[in-house]
Amino acid sequence: MDSANLTARGVLAVAVTFVDNAGVTRVKAVPVSMLANAVANGVGNSPSFDRFVFDDSITGGPVGDLRLKPDVSKLTVLAAQPGWAWAPGVRYDQEGNVHPGDSRGLLVRVVGQLAEQGLSARAAFEIEWCVSKGEGDEFVPACSGPAYGMTRLTELGGYLHDVLGALATQGVHVEQIHPEYAAGQFEISVAHQDPVTAADHLVLVRETIRAVTINHGLHASFAPKVVAGGVGNGCHVHLSLWREGENLMGGGDGTFGLTAEATSFIGGILSRLPALLAIGAPSVPSYQRLIPSHWAGAFQAWGLENREAALRFITAGSPNLEIKCFDGSANPYLALAGVLVAGNAGITEGAMLPEPVDVDPAALEDSVPLPNHLAAAVEAFTADLALITTFGPELVDAITSVRKNEIELLSVLSPEEIVARSRWSY
Repeated sequence: MDSANLTARGVLAVAVTFVDNAGVTRVKAVPVSMLANAVANGVGNSPSFDRFVFDDSITGGPVGDLRLKPDVSKLTVLAAQPGWAWAPGVRYDQEGNVHPGDSRGLLVRVVGQLAEQGLSARAAFEIEWCVSKGEGDEFVPACSGPAYGMTRLTELGGYLHDVLGALATQGVHVEQIHPEYAAGQFEISVAHQDPVTAADHLVLVRETIRAVTINHGLHASFAPKVVAGGVGNGCHVHLSLWREGENLMGGGDGTFGLTAEATSFIGGILSRLPALLAIGAPSVPSYQRLIPSHWAGAFQAWGLENREAALRFITAGSPNLEIKCFDGSANPYLALAGVLVAGNAGITEGAMLPEPVDVDPAALEDSVPLPNHLAAAVEAFTADLALITTFGPELVDAITSVRKNEIELLSVLSPEEIVARSRWSY
């Protein structure tokens, strides 16, 4: 879409976003008249953003410069923010190479590696958020109806109508929306896309929800924990593996119809879940959410339609895998890249799957719990050769630096204080 068309639609500026290693969406914006220049030359962007922590403290220095370039093939006029359009960005170095610390660039590269093997993936996110009518940083549920209750839909029907309307105008295909379990909580599911578009859509959907929420005089939180002791916000990933137009997660001779490749793909993900938590449940409050018997997927297990297993396999419709242990503090580009690397490594290794679990894993003596604190996940991540080799030393160092800084920052705080510090960061 060229500048003249954008201007004719009343757009004055384009927000170009990237997601940092703490899971926070950052932005640089350009007037429409400067869009062509931004595409060609980029917008100045400090590499220190690689080391931003959720509270905006920085673990790295100010030296250097990157160029943030919008992907205008994904440019979208924002329905809930008049005068604005949005595009995801990729950061380049001064020589025109994709910055090795850029998470979207990483995901593009990982998808390309799959394609070299004749494989592709389809992905989608389930996005949970809580709506508050409280003043300032206080969280006060914006509706009072029961979990999953029609009462909540009635109370906030106009708000949800505007969320759906804005997303439809922006070309986002919503498959369902409903009240969730926690107070003031809702969930929205969007259609499967290629992994890069799926991650782009997560950013777009969340910022659209945020804008509509503000327009209604409310506040939205996507944080993994909004109230200490309560149910948190997940950000589940749905994933399927394809070859030559065929979904490899169905029609095979394996368990639940899995093909051999899909079995190994899931096996690679399952075996690496402790390491993947460092990018899928990457914050200290993530581990207040990741507790047994809360549908958070706190055990290293898989099963058919088992909502307590970290990996829930789904056969209805187009067979796919749901990763339940990820949450709203994750950078979606890092999360999907990590999952695809893990799955691809599983194929290379010929990984096998253990027997599926058909009960709550908490009831079994031999169930393996996932890490219950961020430091253990970081340790597993840095020990996984497949992940750190593909991510590269610069990105691995930045990720671990941010994680360790957050651990230290919050180490002396109570669960309530940790939640209050991070509630509005995501």
